[in-house]
Amino acid sequence: MSAVTPPLVSPSDIEAYARDGVLVVRGLLTAEEVELARAGIAGVLDEPSMLAQVASGVDDPGRFVEDFRRWGDVPQIEQLARESRVPEVAAALLATPEVRFYHDHVLVKEGGTRQRTPWHQDQPYYNVDGHGTSAWIPVDPVPLAGCLELVAGSHEGPWKMPRTFLDGKAKWFPEGSLDELPDIEADRGAFDIRAAELAPGDAIFFDFLTVHGAPGFPFAGRRRVLSLRYLAADARHAPREWVTSPPFDELVDVLPAGAPMDHPLFPVVWPPAHAV
Repeated sequence: MSAVTPPLVSPSDIEAYARDGVLVVRGLLTAEEVELARAGIAGVLDEPSMLAQVASGVDDPGRFVEDFRRWGDVPQIEQLARESRVPEVAAALLATPEVRFYHDHVLVKEGGTRQRTPWHQDQPYYNVDGHGTSAWIPVDPVPLAGCLELVAGSHEGPWKMPRTFLDGKAKWFPEGSLDELPDIEADRGAFDIRAAELAPGDAIFFDFLTVHGAPGFPFAGRRRVLSLRYLAADARHAPREWVTSPPFDELVDVLPAGAPMDHPLFPVVWPPAHAV
C-alpha cells in the first residue's frame, strides 16, 4: 500500500482561517522546494520584468524590490505554483472544489531596509471579485520583528481606500469614495495583529481582503519571499477603471465582466489533472 501524506491543515485550522482570514502553515515547502523557490527568485532578480519595481526610496540604506507574474518564464515558480502542496492547502482554506492559480509576486527586502510596506488590503488592487488566498512563503529565516503582519478578522471587509505605497496617493478611487484604513500604528494594541517567526518554507495564508503590512528589515540578511495567489471557484473577472496591480492587459475584450476566470493565464491547479 502506498503511504498517504497527512494533510497540512486540520479542520480546526480551516475553521480558524475562516474566522480570522489568516493562518500560519509550518513546513509548507519541502527543503527541495525551498531550493527551487530560491532559484526562481534568483532568476527574477537577475532578469526583472517590465512589471518589476523598487518600492523603497533612494535614501533607504537597504532596498525593497518586487516583481509580478513570472511563472510563465521562470519554470521553478511554475512548478511550485502547480505541483507543490500549496494549491491543496489553498483549496482546503477556501473550501472550494476547484482552485485556479492567479499570479506570483516576488518580494525581496535587503538587510537594512527601512521601508515599511504600508497597511493595505490586496483585493482593491485586483481585477477579480470573489474569494482568493495568498501564500506568503519566505525562503530565508524571518524573525518576528521582520515578518508580515496581518489584522485578524479584517477580511470581513469592507474595502478600504487603496493608496500608493511611497506617497500615499488615492490613485484608484476618488478621494472620499471609500473609508480610510484606521491608523493601526497609532494604537496597535487595539487590533488583533498576527505575525510569526518563520523558517524557510513556512507560509502565511491570508484572504485577499485581510489588512496587512510589513516592517522594514533591519537585519543583516535578506528577506526573500515568494507569494503565490489562488482563486476560488466563485472568482469572477472584474475589469476596473484603473490599472490593476498586477495588470492583465491580455484580458481586455477577451474575458467579459462577471465571467469565470477561465483563461490560460489562470490554470486550474486543484484538483490535480491526474486526479480521478
